[in-house]
Amino acid sequence: MRIAFESVGGSCVFSSEWDKYSQKTYAANFGEIPHGDITQIEPEDIPKFDVLLAGFPCQPFSSIGRRQGFDHPTQGTLFYDIVRIIDAKKPSAFLLENVEGLENHDNGRTVELINDSLWQLGYAVQRKVLDAADFGVPQHRRRTYIVGFRCRRFGNDFPMTWPKPSLSKVAVGPHIERNVTGHSISKHLQEVYIFKKDDDRPEIVSRGTKHPVKTLCASYHKIQRLTGTFVSGGETGLRLLTKNECRAIMGFPKWFEIPSSVSRTQMYRQFGNSVAVPVVKRIATQMSRVLSEEGRRGSRSAA
Repeated sequence: MRIAFESVGGSCVFSSEWDKYSQKTYAANFGEIPHGDITQIEPEDIPKFDVLLAGFPCQPFSSIGRRQGFDHPTQGTLFYDIVRIIDAKKPSAFLLENVEGLENHDNGRTVELINDSLWQLGYAVQRKVLDAADFGVPQHRRRTYIVGFRCRRFGNDFPMTWPKPSLSKVAVGPHIERNVTGHSISKHLQEVYIFKKDDDRPEIVSRGTKHPVKTLCASYHKIQRLTGTFVSGGETGLRLLTKNECRAIMGFPKWFEIPSSVSRTQMYRQFGNSVAVPVVKRIATQMSRVLSEEGRRGSRSAA
């Protein structure tokens, strides 16, 4: 998210990340260690900012409705901390990202609660599911994006246009590396698990593949045959994706690095938990236009 918003003129003034390995990657690329657990950070310790950027898990919402006595019904979820920071800092706008499943989570009650919470804070909200494959990324990655602008400044119906999808798709083939070693899946695992059924699973790609891959999951390192995408090649004939291939299918710039102190398992988790950069960049461009119309010259962001 930071890369996307900085590419349209934003400047990050604060960031929070609790995972120590993700902190290492962040520091290697941005020259600063992000603050830790956001649940332990008070709003007064966060500098003034214009745009809040955040992702949050939806699973903890499942227990909402069975707790009593809290100031806010989302307390105990990371979304609660987003609410308290927005309430205290009152930024001009925000962008939140989540999995597509948020739309139907708990029979739609979760997203209704989210909308109501943000509306009560004084924000007009729009929500859209976008697939990264429609925006030049060689990966199908459908995610829910929630955009909000402060009603007092932008009205109840802010004039933002969601980015238009492209009709053409980018193939993953040209991004597949040659002569890769060290990422092989053993012959034994292939025989007893990967190819135990003739059901066209898992997805196998090569330099000749002419379509985007399936969604890269944070659990990719577990070599799951139903959800994984593997590459034809390597010492055993089948291998995992490389760092450069993951970077490409997430739309990260070539300069983005994973430090040597971060293991391959953690690398897969970080890319799988991240956002497709080109999609967020397109959203950031549209949000920046709305902010500029109100006389703002470049937005600052807190992630």
